[in-house]
Amino acid sequence: MAEQAQFEELARQLSAVGAVKRDLARILPHDCPAGSAAVLTLLGRYGSMRMSKLAELLAVDMSVTSRHVAHVAERGWIERSPDPADKRSRILHLTPAGEATLRDLSRRSTELLTERLGGWSDEEVDQLIRLMTRLRDSFDCRTGPVRPSATGPAEPAPGSPKAAAAATVASAARAPTIAPVLEPTTRTPA
Repeated sequence: MAEQAQFEELARQLSAVGAVKRDLARILPHDCPAGSAAVLTLLGRYGSMRMSKLAELLAVDMSVTSRHVAHVAERGWIERSPDPADKRSRILHLTPAGEATLRDLSRRSTELLTERLGGWSDEEVDQLIRLMTRLRDSFDCRTGPVRPSATGPAEPAPGSPKAAAAATVASAARAPTIAPVLEPTTRTPA
């Protein structure tokens, strides 16, 4: 077990993560705040889903989710279609414009991370991903099962918060999305 002084230093270092998040937030387009980017990121990662599932994945209240969804819908980045299984519910889908915006967000985060972490080796980035995933799992009370991967170390089961943590950190390293800005707690949508 780590020493008390190590935990104190870790607490100081974790407080500095805010600077990383602020830099990632600065790269967002003016019309795409972090909440909107989170909606696009989750729809891009998990596909179409109900608003209730999106609220769960964002780990925010339904009213907050509704505001984020309204913002992206106004910009034509998503469509809201009736749910065939429950006409009172809506299914959210990325539009081609939303997919283009998501690609732009990915490009922006990739460029920033490449600039800031360009001197890091692949092994160092992989180690950061593993350790941040483990850290996130230690704080997430809804941890799901881990499934083995044929291509390497165990991968989180889709739909588990471990998958969300891995996606968040992997996104930071490889930047297919801007998840580090968003830090959604995710599960696989129904």
